[in-house]
Amino acid sequence: MKAILALEDGTCFFGNAFGSMGERWGEVVFNTGMTGYQEILTDPSYCGQIIVMTYPLIGNYGINREDFESGKSYARGLVVKEQCEHPSNWRASYKINDFLAREGVPGISGVDTRALTRHLRSFGAMRGVISNDVADPAALSEKARHCPQLTGQQMVPEVSSAKAYRVEGQGKRVVLIDFGSKLNIIRHLQRRDCDIHVVPHNTGAQEIMALNPDGVMLSNGPGDPADVPYAAQTVREMAGHVPIFGICLGHQIMSLAMGARTYKMKFGHRGSNHPVKDLITGRVYITSHNHGFSVEEESMAGLGLEVTHRNLNDQTVEGMRHVSLPLFSVQYHPEASPGPTESEYLFEQFLEMMEQHRKQ
Repeated sequence: MKAILALEDGTCFFGNAFGSMGERWGEVVFNTGMTGYQEILTDPSYCGQIIVMTYPLIGNYGINREDFESGKSYARGLVVKEQCEHPSNWRASYKINDFLAREGVPGISGVDTRALTRHLRSFGAMRGVISNDVADPAALSEKARHCPQLTGQQMVPEVSSAKAYRVEGQGKRVVLIDFGSKLNIIRHLQRRDCDIHVVPHNTGAQEIMALNPDGVMLSNGPGDPADVPYAAQTVREMAGHVPIFGICLGHQIMSLAMGARTYKMKFGHRGSNHPVKDLITGRVYITSHNHGFSVEEESMAGLGLEVTHRNLNDQTVEGMRHVSLPLFSVQYHPEASPGPTESEYLFEQFLEMMEQHRKQ
């Protein structure tokens, strides 16, 4: 069966349908990772997006039961050059085609993803419609132009846990505010024997502090950080009373809480090969990314915030800390999955910050 991806600017890409049948709209973005499609498809931060994989061969090692980053896929669609129909890996349980069909995610293969990526780099991420009905491409592009923008949508409530739950441990008590958290964040805290209390996105500061946490983590998540102002207010009320570590959307929320501003990037950072420099040590790390918004560095002036990490591709802010309060955050994903694991040291820094705060 044929399929089409129609962009809001009228550009159309034709290919073959796989996965779920039907029609879905979303923001079309590209990911430069060579592997990790399973983790990408189950990352809640991709809620509302049609994902273009720049690596041409997708599905080669199938789908396994261990590498999910959430309980389902929140992606709106998947665009690939070639999807493998006969995966080969001892861990594989089923094919990517079967997974997408089960999750209700339409896919399109046979697309010149290099040309599509160059188009998105030139003109920016844009709305698109992916469909198995190619009768009228112009009508699909018109439909894409009338789809909602990513900004203004309430995506965090869609991906956050509805109820609080606990993952018991004998070490530091950490409250993880779930804005769409990847499971690997919890796995990293578990490895450090933390007593983890996961709470929904709209949990207030008073309720969190009543848990008597040693530290609070702000998770990753989808959409525009300005769409969750209540989260910034919660962080603002806790600042200075408990150590806080933010990741991705959590980093952006922390910046808003401290008075800085964020902005939408032209096409964002998505992939597992982005070079980031730690300005404190001078060391460069290859990191995993998935974000379309960034912190405006000029807006950090006079707020007690210090840039700690910088992207070496475009010089954007990748990390910050407060000069006097126990707060720090990074824009990228130190928990990886997929991607390099060399930024795990940030979890150790969080543990050290909690220990130091306890002694004060």
